[in-house]
Amino acid sequence: MVFDYFYEEQSESFSFYKIPKVLFTEETFGDLTTDAKVLYGLLLDRVSLSKKNAWIDGAGKVYVFYTIKNVKEALRCANTKACALMKELADFGLIERKKQGLGKPAVIYVKDFTRFRNAELQTSEKQNSCVPGIRITDDRKPESINTDKNNNEFSETHSIHSGEDEERRAYTDYFIRRFETEILKADYPYDSDMIDEIVGLIVDTVCSKKDSVRIAGDYKPANIVKSQFMKLDNSHIRFVLDGIKENTTHVRCIKQYLLAALYNAPLTINNYYQALVNHDMAEGNI
Repeated sequence: MVFDYFYEEQSESFSFYKIPKVLFTEETFGDLTTDAKVLYGLLLDRVSLSKKNAWIDGAGKVYVFYTIKNVKEALRCANTKACALMKELADFGLIERKKQGLGKPAVIYVKDFTRFRNAELQTSEKQNSCVPGIRITDDRKPESINTDKNNNEFSETHSIHSGEDEERRAYTDYFIRRFETEILKADYPYDSDMIDEIVGLIVDTVCSKKDSVRIAGDYKPANIVKSQFMKLDNSHIRFVLDGIKENTTHVRCIKQYLLAALYNAPLTINNYYQALVNHDMAEGNI
C-alpha cells in the first residue's frame, strides 16, 4: 500500500486525537503502557462531549460512557486486552468506573492528569515534615516557648507563602515544558519577552485564589478558566502569538486581551484553520 505525502496546505485540515505529552515525558507516568496512554487520549476526547450530552453528575463532575466494545473497536484488540487496559488506567488513578447494573454501561470519570503535580508536592511536604530515623539532640536546656502572637502569625504566613511559591514553581515548570518555550523562542525570536509574559499570566491565573476571573468583560468561574488554560499547548500559544501580529486595532489592556485570546484559543483554533482552508479552496489555491 502506497500513501501520498502531506503538503503544506493540508497539514491543518484533519481532526486528531490528542494524547497529553506529559504522559510520555514525566516519570510519574513511566510505568503506564503505551496502549493505556492511547486509551486515555481516546477517553479525553470523549470528555469533550460531556457538556453537550449533559454527562455531568450532581457534584458538577463530568463523566463519559466508553464500553469494552468501544475499546476493542478503537484499538483493534481482543476482549481480554481491552479489559486489562481499562483496569490499568483505573489502578493508576486516571479513571474511575462506577457500575450501574441492569445491563447499563459503566459510568467513567476521567481524572485530570494535570493535578498530579499538586499531589506530588503534598506527598513531598509530608515526607519532609517527618523524616524517620533522624533525631536532632541538643544538650542545652530548652528555652521557654515563645507564645508571642506576632511571631506565630509570621510563622503561619511564612508557611503559607512557602506553599504558594512551591505551587507556582510547579505550574511554571509544567507550562514551560508543555509549551516547549525554547522552541517557541527559537521560532519567534522577537517575541521572547511576550512568551515569558504569557507563561507568567497563565501561572498567575491558574494559581489565583479568586472565585472568578474577568474574561472579555465577563466574570467566569475560576475553576472553568483554570480548566481551559490547562488545555493549552504549543499550538495554542503559536495561535495567540500569530493573532497578536495580525491584530491591527489598538489594544488598551494587553493583559485582558491575552486572557481572552488564551481562554478562547482551544475553542476557536480548529475553526480558524478550517476557515483558512475553505478560503484557499474557494480561491482555487488548493
